[in-house]
Amino acid sequence: MFPLRPNADTCKLIILVSLYWIIIDIVIITYYLNDVEPNSKSKTLPATNEPPFFVAEPNLARTAADIISYPEDLPVESIGTPDEIKFRSRVTKTYRSHTLKPWHPAETQAATSADVAHGPGEQGVPVILGEKRIVKTENRFRQHEFDEIVSDAISLNRTLPDYRSWKCKFKRYPVMLPTTSVIIAFYNEAWSTLLRTVWSVINRSPRSLIAEILLVDDGSDSEFLGKKLEEYVATLPVKVKILRKENRTGLIAARLLGTKHAKSQVLTFLDSHCECTHGWLEPLLARIVVNRRFVVSPKIDRISDTTFEYSSSKNSKRGGFNWNLNFKWVPIPEKEYDRLHNDESEPFRTPTIPGGIFSIDKMYFLELGSYDEDMHIWGGDNFDISFRVWMCGGTLEMVPCSCIGHVFRDRVPFTFPGGMEATVSRNILRVAKVWMDEWKFVHYMYNQDTFDVDVGNVSQRLHLKTRLKCKSFRWYLKNIYPEFIKYYGDYYVGQIQNVETQQCLDTASGKIGENVIMQNCHKTLCGTQDFGYTPQSLIVTEDIKCIGNSDNSDLVSLFKCNIQKTYLKWIYDTRRLTMIHVESKKCLEHSISTVNSSAASLKKCNGLSNQMWTLSFLSI
Repeated sequence: MFPLRPNADTCKLIILVSLYWIIIDIVIITYYLNDVEPNSKSKTLPATNEPPFFVAEPNLARTAADIISYPEDLPVESIGTPDEIKFRSRVTKTYRSHTLKPWHPAETQAATSADVAHGPGEQGVPVILGEKRIVKTENRFRQHEFDEIVSDAISLNRTLPDYRSWKCKFKRYPVMLPTTSVIIAFYNEAWSTLLRTVWSVINRSPRSLIAEILLVDDGSDSEFLGKKLEEYVATLPVKVKILRKENRTGLIAARLLGTKHAKSQVLTFLDSHCECTHGWLEPLLARIVVNRRFVVSPKIDRISDTTFEYSSSKNSKRGGFNWNLNFKWVPIPEKEYDRLHNDESEPFRTPTIPGGIFSIDKMYFLELGSYDEDMHIWGGDNFDISFRVWMCGGTLEMVPCSCIGHVFRDRVPFTFPGGMEATVSRNILRVAKVWMDEWKFVHYMYNQDTFDVDVGNVSQRLHLKTRLKCKSFRWYLKNIYPEFIKYYGDYYVGQIQNVETQQCLDTASGKIGENVIMQNCHKTLCGTQDFGYTPQSLIVTEDIKCIGNSDNSDLVSLFKCNIQKTYLKWIYDTRRLTMIHVESKKCLEHSISTVNSSAASLKKCNGLSNQMWTLSFLSI
């Protein structure tokens, strides 16, 4: 007998089921092909191990093979063995290619008319008011701590030169980049500075890379920042959303609200009184697309608070700090320049960032713990994020090809609940307790009047530190900011007090070449009387200068530190309490009977009490 032939309906069913599974297979294969990472080879990418790059300026076209690829991670010598630098995060290191966007540089902005081209402040030039307007502007200066009348006289769309170096202008970046949500928190900001910030983003950014601009109002009570602002931003050519907090809670909480509502892959935080320049965004996103653990800050230029002149800094510096946890701009060390092959256009590593302007992958920011929600209003958040990024497996960079101007003010124009000093001190002390380990005691020595302040419960932040398997602060100092402790080793900090006169060594102006003087001892540590006596026998000042004597005079002065120079070396005799200058073999003395009674000097050792010194130092 022969098998029965299937009927037509059965054949149709078999064919339909087969087609269904073929379609499913095609969908699955397509999905995985689209998940190729940006550095991978594919039909749509050049046949190279490097990502495709966009030519920033079309008159300098080169092939992808000419382009030096970005470093994939920190070198082993900087942060440990390969096992130690494995990515411990759940966040993937790179982006899936289908999540990236093609882009084109923003067109160079030009003035729309002759009147605008020569208007106040165009091309970043200063605005000088007449005498009649000076009195009026002085009355309004205190409201924002910058000259609002000058700012209002300048176009919201003012033109600026291209401040990038020639190398930056011809750099190439990946043709596909992640989009960003630009978050601008503000509190009673002036109309002109806020909207000039917004317009600078719109005019000088690749439009496809700006997913949205989020303006976060931290409880402002200025009427013009209400409905008038909402109506204005509704007319803008990009998506701008205003998020409002009913009550003022501070910059940190406002940025957290912006983060919660951000829809894009990358968060870019801007202050509300800055101006982005041509080509500012691409260099930042180009670093993050290489490695989502890169947290990047631009080169921050100065906009005058009186004339609104844009001043582009020629020499790049990076962020540092002192033991008070005050942010300081410090020189880039030679070792970092060597790593970059002396190319000043390359992104360089920085121990800290100012905190007001930076870009970070959103998922990485959240996994890293975002902001410390128990820090109040403003202050210290830049150290919290800087220490956390480095100690917990990330990389902090400054990108010199990204230039943003910022209105630097001498004072903060708004008040703080409980006072500004108390609020900032509490925040900084909270950072010290969480991240500085045993080194927090050095910070306490500088802030003896605040170290017992109640900073709230830090257990969650300490748990975060453990969960992320963060490294120690000693590792951070040794590997990320070694020049800060180059001369310290086991660090001692404090005042150097004369036994007879009870006065302390004081650096006065603190300038190299100036004499060290004697002054009444301060009740708490502050910069001019803070010294470290190091294992290398150097007496180091708070801003890393050294005390010594290199001539025939007996006076002691300030020098650039150099471990090899014997004229900077001192031996402290802990039994006789004498400080002996190694090169001259004389003792440090303070005598009020001499002509230079306010100066510390070198004299033949005699064992008298005016050559005895107490070092109220803390050893770590």
